[in-house]
Amino acid sequence: MRVRKVFAVLGTLLALAAVVPSGAGAAEDAEKQQGPKKPTIVLVHGAFADGSSWNGVVERLQRKGFEVVAVANPLRSVTGDANYLRQVLASIDGPIVLAGHSYGGMVQSAAALGNPNVKSLVYVAAFAPEKGESALELSNKFPGSTLGDTLSTIDIGDGSKDLTIQQDKYWQQFAADVSRKDATLAAATQRPINDTALTEKAGEPAWRTVPSYFVVAGKDKNIPIAAQKWMAERAQGRAVVEVKGASHSVAVSHPDTVADLIVRAAR
Repeated sequence: MRVRKVFAVLGTLLALAAVVPSGAGAAEDAEKQQGPKKPTIVLVHGAFADGSSWNGVVERLQRKGFEVVAVANPLRSVTGDANYLRQVLASIDGPIVLAGHSYGGMVQSAAALGNPNVKSLVYVAAFAPEKGESALELSNKFPGSTLGDTLSTIDIGDGSKDLTIQQDKYWQQFAADVSRKDATLAAATQRPINDTALTEKAGEPAWRTVPSYFVVAGKDKNIPIAAQKWMAERAQGRAVVEVKGASHSVAVSHPDTVADLIVRAAR
């Protein structure tokens, strides 16, 4: 009797094993149910800022289930910074959406070129250069930039200079729609950019082949809004979102708007 019961139990277990997927099969089924992997969002800060300038955007993207990397942009040269970003992108599996602020647009335009994993580019009050253009040239293409009068220089001994915004002028120049307290902190922690990075001419831009999206800041004193709109139109932006009254620090003052456009680009 006992032997019959044992065989009956074994038979039931074998039947279940044939029906229930195990190991890799179960994982594959779960993956199919979840759908394709969401893109990783890579954020590239610009001059006179650091990765923390994306904090509000990062928080919102993470709440929506995205993996996010806020890159520490070296701010030394377009070529060198793009090479560093390329290495970061190469370390990420699966699709990527790149978002760059200000000078970060110069860097992502170069770094994304030829990378099939980069599915979209988002320019946030950012430069979208054509081959042969520099950040300095683009910021002065239309009237309205007052950045030059606010800068301090640091001679670093190799013939070039590092540039920072004078702390007492940072709020009005860079972040006029951010709280005075937060702007004062940002002014103290800003990272300098080497002057040669602003004059280096861009190579072939990735926006020619990668779908691009734009957030333009209505009261930007670094990159005039006319320049931002002109670059967005030239790149045939899939979407151009204007934030009226926004300063250059639009990702800080309007993180919802910026995050929403990045999510749209990720779809």
